[in-house]
Amino acid sequence: MPQITVDYSRSLTPAFDRAGFARALHTATVEIAAAKPEACKTQFRPSEYTAFGYEDPDEHNHGVVHVTLGLLVGRTDETKAKLTEAVLELLKQHIEDDGLVLHASAEVRDLDASYRKFER
Repeated sequence: MPQITVDYSRSLTPAFDRAGFARALHTATVEIAAAKPEACKTQFRPSEYTAFGYEDPDEHNHGVVHVTLGLLVGRTDETKAKLTEAVLELLKQHIEDDGLVLHASAEVRDLDASYRKFER
């Protein structure tokens, strides 16, 4: 915990500083949601194909990124909202404006009571 996934259009790859974003996101998660630094884990999942509205996806005029943060139960709605706002600000800082229309979103969700983990 936290379990963080970043789904994004592959067309954003050259403009997206993923390493810098992950470091900054982990710092924000520790500061805002009282997570432990060593518990922060982020997976980036580039999407081969992104469609937007009725536009031809092959034109690659739009890039989509969605960040999901799964946290253990106990954070207030205010804390969750503050964290999602921080995520959106960090995306602005770590995705270069290369002419694409960027659609960015984020959500914080509570991990289910069945959540378990192990480390080796």
